[in-house]
Amino acid sequence: MSKPTRGVDVKNGETVDRALKRLKTKLDSEGILEEMRRRRAHESTITRAIRKARTAPKRNKIRWKYISEGTDAKRAEAAAAREAKG
Repeated sequence: MSKPTRGVDVKNGETVDRALKRLKTKLDSEGILEEMRRRRAHESTITRAIRKARTAPKRNKIRWKYISEGTDAKRAEAAAAREAKG
């Protein structure tokens, strides 16, 4: 079983430069280019903490963006139960 590879298919009549631009855009949106640049050199503990703190709001925003109604209801019930206890 082979791993799926990331790439783009060159469309009929499309220049290689345009296909390369589409590939770079795709890799950038997936965060692969940033990861590659980051792994190129040693990253100190402080620098890593700063980077993670800088990207945390974006991750959490995306993470909580797609909450289903069922999950939202469960969360409300749990909050009500905590409030009743304390």
